[in-house]
Amino acid sequence: MIFDTHTHYDDEAYDADREALIEGLPAAGVGRICNIGSTMQAVRDSVRLAAKYPYVFAAAGIHPDEVGELNAETFAELKELALSPKVVAVGEIGLDYHGYEIYENKPDKESQKYWFQKQLELAIGLGKPVVIHSRNAAQDTMEMMQQAKADGLSCAVIHCYSYSWEMAKQYLDMGFYIGIGGVLTYEGQKKLTKTVMEMPLDRLLLETDCPYLTPVPVRKERERNYSAYLTFVRDRIAEIRGISPEEVEAAAFENACRFYRITD
Repeated sequence: MIFDTHTHYDDEAYDADREALIEGLPAAGVGRICNIGSTMQAVRDSVRLAAKYPYVFAAAGIHPDEVGELNAETFAELKELALSPKVVAVGEIGLDYHGYEIYENKPDKESQKYWFQKQLELAIGLGKPVVIHSRNAAQDTMEMMQQAKADGLSCAVIHCYSYSWEMAKQYLDMGFYIGIGGVLTYEGQKKLTKTVMEMPLDRLLLETDCPYLTPVPVRKERERNYSAYLTFVRDRIAEIRGISPEEVEAAAFENACRFYRITD
């Protein structure tokens, strides 16, 4: 069975058929998912979905583009939500320096760093792993993660990994995981392909980031991603590494359960 470690089934893209899709996941070969927070409402919805379905887990965190929502009151609520029984991580949190020339209301870098640090401290205090979003912010993310590791952070996954193999190795040396999704199936992914080829199989997590990043070949016909499409990512990883798809799937499932500390 597949463990999709990064979903957003709370997204409005699923408003018409959310319950049917989630209920159908086991029959589609998806044994577990973790629905990841991005806004305060997304965290609330993720906790609700996790409470409803035995194979759904949740992460509680605010995306760097959404940290304008955070203040003393909302951060207190986030802490409470992070204590919910099936919240297995803090995320997605991090830094996103893309689009300052496009988006008027994008949080400035200092605000992003402040709330990234606060959420890292929350994870350390709770003893939970973190799900990291990092876009166009490689060095600042690395420096903050190195400090968090020194401060006692239990573990992390670098979600939708997009940097070099050399940087991936630094994260792997800290004991962290690398999240691999549909981008691997796109043309021209030399850095990511090298990372997948070189990294230890026991640090790889499969993720869709659905409804985003639909893999080839379904990307041409369907804009909206879905957990069962991870078979295309699994198969590409198997091709790169010269092993069977079943080996990739089994290893990634075991890795996800270890990362999220799911023992049953």
